[in-house]
Amino acid sequence: MTKRRRQGAPLFAAPQGKASSDRAAPLAERMRPRTLDEFVGQEHLLGPGGLLREMAESGEIHSLLLWGPPGCGKTTLAELLARSANCPFVRVSAVLAGVAELREIVDEAEERLRLGGRPTVLFVDEIHRFNKAQQEAFLPHVERGTIVLLGATTENPSFEVVPPLLSRLSVLVLRPLAAEEVKAIVHRALLDEERGLGKLGLELLPEAREFLVEFAQGDARVALNTLEVAARMAVRRKGRTIDLGLVEKAAQRRALLYDKAGEEHYNVVSAFIKSLRGSDPDAAVYWLLRMLEAGEDPLFVARRMVVFASEDVGNADPRALSVAVAAKEAVDFVGMPEGRLPLTQAALYLAAAPKSHAVLRAMQAAEEDVKKHGALPVPLHLRNAPTPLAKAVGYGAGYRYPHDFEGHVVAQVYLPEKLAGRRYYEPSEEGEEREIARRLRSWREKTSSRDES
Repeated sequence: MTKRRRQGAPLFAAPQGKASSDRAAPLAERMRPRTLDEFVGQEHLLGPGGLLREMAESGEIHSLLLWGPPGCGKTTLAELLARSANCPFVRVSAVLAGVAELREIVDEAEERLRLGGRPTVLFVDEIHRFNKAQQEAFLPHVERGTIVLLGATTENPSFEVVPPLLSRLSVLVLRPLAAEEVKAIVHRALLDEERGLGKLGLELLPEAREFLVEFAQGDARVALNTLEVAARMAVRRKGRTIDLGLVEKAAQRRALLYDKAGEEHYNVVSAFIKSLRGSDPDAAVYWLLRMLEAGEDPLFVARRMVVFASEDVGNADPRALSVAVAAKEAVDFVGMPEGRLPLTQAALYLAAAPKSHAVLRAMQAAEEDVKKHGALPVPLHLRNAPTPLAKAVGYGAGYRYPHDFEGHVVAQVYLPEKLAGRRYYEPSEEGEEREIARRLRSWREKTSSRDES
């Protein structure tokens, strides 16, 4: 084998069961989980019956693509899987590695196999940064089993990984760490005396912890790096308390007055919705960014806009709902901070859209009758008659098929008899509801005249 040592490509040939305890290493590196039981998050993959849990316990792994946001555990999972299979592990970054280095890794892997060794697990971080030719170069080696390829990407692999390689990998979606999971990681780092900050006896005040977790946005590395900087500042000041001011300085960002569990949360959300309803796009965008900068869950904001699109815009602009849903999907797809753009676009659209609460009023009126009258019987002519018996007792009798009539409209009762004539939806004269109202009036006039004739 070649004797040249590759920078940034650590190799181990057997599970060591321990992470770095070098005090010079960053806290995030020192606290890297040594076993799956130490790993926090990704329960859908690591919980009972989860794919990665079963692979680790069986010791048999195959090529995977780990798709998820930064700091969610992709690298750590790759290392732990390699250890569970007792396989040599090589780690490279697609940003730094070249063709010559990859060729050397494959040559070494082939020699290990010839000597009766285990397949080499090759972990490629940011695999989407390799070009088409570089990605396709992995194909024969993955197929022959020379290497087990574990790729990691923050980008959608459907667009960033070539189809031939993608078809040979199982794509696993990793989720951002939840707030409680980040808190658990931070808490462990504060207490761990071997690898963490436990020997310093530091106390992280509750408001500082909340801000730290919000600032991290589900990224454990960001949380631990920020905590480490704040801890150093506390020690330099000969203190043992990490307060909000220290965490703000470490994060280089001030905490906004916004408690996601308290009154200010509801005040800001209320101001945002009322600004949308009041057709003030400038105020709407201000309150939107105020929430996002304070660490609000962007999907919470997106859900509020989806509700608003039906409740306050409705059919005055039916596209509003599509815009809001598209914003939610876009945020889920690209993540933050880029997700601020589609949220801003949607907020501006909703604020500038014509307003109508006719959908809300129709829903409330119909709901009231459902609760008041209970399960009223379906009129016989509206019931299907799938059997001779159903037809014999009158199911479907007298039903008038609208497409057989002029304008595809015919006089017919569609509500239960007790509610005949009730109107729940009264379109406004705003936006596209004006046309809906005109159309409904025209149909009602036609059916009314036919009734009279």
